Amino acid sequence: MAYLRRAAFVALSVALYGSMPSKAAEPIGQAIRIKTEVSGASGPLVVKDPVHRDERIRTSRSGLGQFVFRDGSKLAVGAGSSVVIDKFVFDDSRSVQKLTVAAAKGTFRWISGNSGHSAYQILTPAGTIGVRGTVFDFYVGGDGTTAVVLLSGAAEFCGRGGCQQLTRRCDCVVARPNGDMTGARRVDRSILRTLRNQQALPFLSGRQQLSPGWSGTGCGLSAGIQIRPDPVRPRAAPPREPAPKPDNPPKPDNPPKPDNPSKPDKPSKPDKPSKPDEPSKPDKPSKPDKHNRPDKPGKPD
Repeated sequence: MAYLRRAAFVALSVALYGSMPSKAAEPIGQAIRIKTEVSGASGPLVVKDPVHRDERIRTSRSGLGQFVFRDGSKLAVGAGSSVVIDKFVFDDSRSVQKLTVAAAKGTFRWISGNSGHSAYQILTPAGTIGVRGTVFDFYVGGDGTTAVVLLSGAAEFCGRGGCQQLTRRCDCVVARPNGDMTGARRVDRSILRTLRNQQALPFLSGRQQLSPGWSGTGCGLSAGIQIRPDPVRPRAAPPREPAPKPDNPPKPDNPPKPDNPSKPDKPSKPDKPSKPDEPSKPDKPSKPDKHNRPDKPGKPD
């Protein structure tokens, strides 16, 4: 009866809270570097925060988290990623019997620790990465397409379309959930075009920098991708106060128009030569006044 009561209590807790509190689980590692924003089951993580089994770790679009597990294995979680430490079986010899990482999406770097090679397993939507004492990067796209790039040791990728062995540094395999898979070949910039994401392998291209000791960079991608620093915007000068407008200034007097230059006098016409005086006509003899006429001599009587 006591067992049934405990089982009923657990079932009720799951129904009310969705899952058992992650803090009740045994810590399996800790965060050693956090950049921008990385969150766990209980919220944002900071350096030295513990990581628990079944805890989902998420990073922001510019986030970066680096984690070390109890056996010394390491996992870097790049920007825009989501991953769960699905299984972790630890023994007393500072190694694990089983460590399974389930990567949902994003970009990652794995570095093996002190445990046997067969203890590690990484699950992706397109298949499973088998670890053989290895350092490698892997990427999971939003559609489940997965790329694996070997940096040290050896690895194996198995999906619906079979298995591919990665044995040489910079070997790369791309697989899709439907079973399509490429052969192992050296990684180059065409892989980024295949993945349709120029930021798919940021630790190789140099878009995100890992701590010293998390070795394995390059493979030709860092030289092929130009990392342009954010442009430095010049600080805007404070706005100038507008100069006070002067009172209505008196309008300047219109300059006097210059006098019209006097036109030169027209040359006077020469006087016409006067005609010579005509000789005066002799005065006509005046007629004798009727009254003063001399009496005519009378006729003789």
